[in-house]
Amino acid sequence: MGMGIKALAVAVSQLGVQEQPKGSNWGPEVSGYLKSVGINFAASWCAAFVYWSHDQAAKAMKIANTVPKTGGVLNMWNKSTANRVTVPQPGDVFIMDFGKGLGHTGIVERVEGLNIHTIEGNTNDDGSREGYVVCRRVRSIAKCKGFLRF
Repeated sequence: MGMGIKALAVAVSQLGVQEQPKGSNWGPEVSGYLKSVGINFAASWCAAFVYWSHDQAAKAMKIANTVPKTGGVLNMWNKSTANRVTVPQPGDVFIMDFGKGLGHTGIVERVEGLNIHTIEGNTNDDGSREGYVVCRRVRSIAKCKGFLRF
């Protein structure tokens, strides 16, 4: 099993984890995601969640985590040495770029036609990039900047 698939399994295990209190970018689990990238204050946490999921996978597999240790989505994209791919597969990390330094990320669970089904942190059922929970989402492949394969 590759690190991406193992990280996906870790991410799935976190489904339903919410900020406490809701809307605070904080809470027991969320603070753990943030601390894994060196952030000790409430902040957007989707990239930290991706890093943390891969870090847990890497530890279980006794290998190095090659995901850039950052809470910034676009920083993750820019610093990554992973393969950048345009055709996603399960376990890949998707990157969305909304301009002005704003982005969103998560892990691809499956691909269905022109869409990806994902596991994401800091989102909600409306698909916000500033949500409050780890949940499943459906995203258009065309709206992604690209995909990282670790």
